[in-house]
Parts: sequence; structure tokens; C-alpha cells
Amino acid sequence: MGAPLAGNEDWRLARAETPGLERLCAEGDHIRRAPDAGALERIEVVMSRFTYAAHRHDSYALGLTIRGAQTFAYRGERRVSLPGQWLALHPDELHDGQAGDEAGLRYRMLYLEPSRLYDALPEGIRSLPFLKQPVGDDPAVARLLAGLLGGMEDDIDPLALDGCLGELAARLAALGGLVKGPGKTSPDMRRIRDYLIAHTFEPVTSEDLERVSGLDRYQIARAFRRVHGSSPHRFLVMRRLQAARKRIGEGAKIADVAAETGFADQAHLTRWFRSAYGTTPGRWAQMAARKA
Repeated sequence: MGAPLAGNEDWRLARAETPGLERLCAEGDHIRRAPDAGALERIEVVMSRFTYAAHRHDSYALGLTIRGAQTFAYRGERRVSLPGQWLALHPDELHDGQAGDEAGLRYRMLYLEPSRLYDALPEGIRSLPFLKQPVGDDPAVARLLAGLLGGMEDDIDPLALDGCLGELAARLAALGGLVKGPGKTSPDMRRIRDYLIAHTFEPVTSEDLERVSGLDRYQIARAFRRVHGSSPHRFLVMRRLQAARKRIGEGAKIADVAAETGFADQAHLTRWFRSAYGTTPGRWAQMAARKA
């Protein structure tokens, strides 16, 4: 059984500097990944010189700034997140990222599959939350993210996770101005999602998805984006990239990983990796190797 969600004491991480942080910065920029939690991925990043190039995820990126200033370009403006504030980036929104000054930056992020958030929305809400401002101070969101992002070394108890995601989805929906309608009427995209995951490293065609769902390709494209925040093709490529990133973090050779995960070659993997994560596979491997 996984550990319960961390309590409010973990929110103090975002209120003040923590002992030993200077040691982490002195050792260099690094990325630390928490244990896998299905549709939820959690990381902690310490960075000073490292920067993310412009990129976009197919997931919600939700996080807390713990130390320093986190700056990023988003929807045509330069944004800043300070300790005590949270971030919420919508799927497929282009953004970059870097520390605001030479003192460096420490933050934690979770990446949540849009379908998981969609399923957790209150009954009657039929679209994903879209927040106009990516940096916020709402204490309820801060509390929920602190619980999800505390205890990075531990698994998350599934029952506690479901409860927290239900609260988080409802709060994001309220902040996004969503109102309840007559009920969720979107075609069920779960069979398509499951098919894509089961065939992650194989060629998948529109005909395959039509056969699985009984819908035509254009109905699929519209409904899938509403539930998952991106197209079926991008969803498939991002699953390949997630697998590749994990293998690279384990020390596998990039060329071998490209062949294993369905990319034509190392250059093909590198192009997609940079567009999705804002850095190259080689740089990611260096930062993952420096984790605490």
C-alpha cells in the first residue's frame, strides 16, 4: 500500500528555504522523479544555469515554487512564480522555463493526464478547466498540491489520491469559471486511450481507432481532444517519450532507446524530446544522473 498524501506541514517547503538546499545547488542542476503513480508523474527540479527551451506537454502541469523565482513565457507574456505560489499550465500550451536569478530555483511539479482530471470533475461539467492566469495564490489549490507533492520518495495511496484529485478538479473548475450543464455526454474515449497505450510502440492508424470506437476519425479527433487535451497521435508520441525518458534516466544509450520506443533513429527521438520537454535527451540524462 502506498503512503498517504502528505499533510499541510509539507506546504512549509514553499514558505521558506530548507536546510541543505545550498548543497544541492552547489552539486549542479538536477531532476528527481518520484515513484510512478499511473496517470500522475511527479518531479523535483533544482536549477540555476539550466533553462528549458519552448516546449509543450499533453498533460496538465501543476506545481509549487519552493525556493527562488521561476520565470517562464506563457501566452505571450513573461510570468513569474515565487515561493508560496502555485502554477497551472494547460495541456498543449507552449512555454519555456528558467530560474529568475543566479540564486537558483527549486520547484516541484506534477503532470496529470487530462482524462484523469476530466473523470474527477463534478457531475455536469463537460470541459477541462482552463485558467486564464497560470500563477495563483488560492489556498485550497496550494494545500492540495502540497499534499500531492510532499513525500517524493513514497508511493501515493490510491484511495487518498482519488479523493485529492476530486477536490482539486472541483477547485480548478471553479477557478476556471466552469458551470454545470445537463451532464457529461462526451463519447467514451477510454477504449481509444487503452488501445493507444496497449500499442504504444507500434504503428497505429485512424482505421484502427475507428474500428475500436465505432466513430469516424473526425468525431474521434474532436472528442479525444476534449477529454485528453491533445490529439490521438500526440498522445501516442508522448507515451513513447515518457518511456524513452524513463529509460534514459536509468542510463540506457539514447540510440538504443530510440529503437526500443518506436522512433526512427536518435535524431528523430531528439527532435520530439526537445519539443515536449524543452531539452535534449543527453542533457536530461546528465541532470537525472545528478539527482540527490
